[in-house]
Amino acid sequence: MPGRCAYCEKAPATGKKYVHRGVAKWKGGIGVKVTGKTNRWFKPNLQHFKVVEPNGHVHRAWVCTKCIKSGRITKAPNQTQLATLRAEKKAAAAK
Repeated sequence: MPGRCAYCEKAPATGKKYVHRGVAKWKGGIGVKVTGKTNRWFKPNLQHFKVVEPNGHVHRAWVCTKCIKSGRITKAPNQTQLATLRAEKKAAAAK
């Protein structure tokens, strides 16, 4: 699986995971101290999708959920949807 979105090029980012101990001052404690830092990766939520390009070409691509939600990609129709589209097109041509 590739690590980046095919449309917005969103890729994994590095960061740290912090471990704390103690009680916060606003809760009456002496404060929270950091006792450990671990390196980690923040990975984009990629989905394997059948997409339709603007020129009509259909292919599979790894796409992040942000692109899916925003409507940046168009999902390819499945076989039953294709059959209804073809039937509608035939009916329109017959008129």
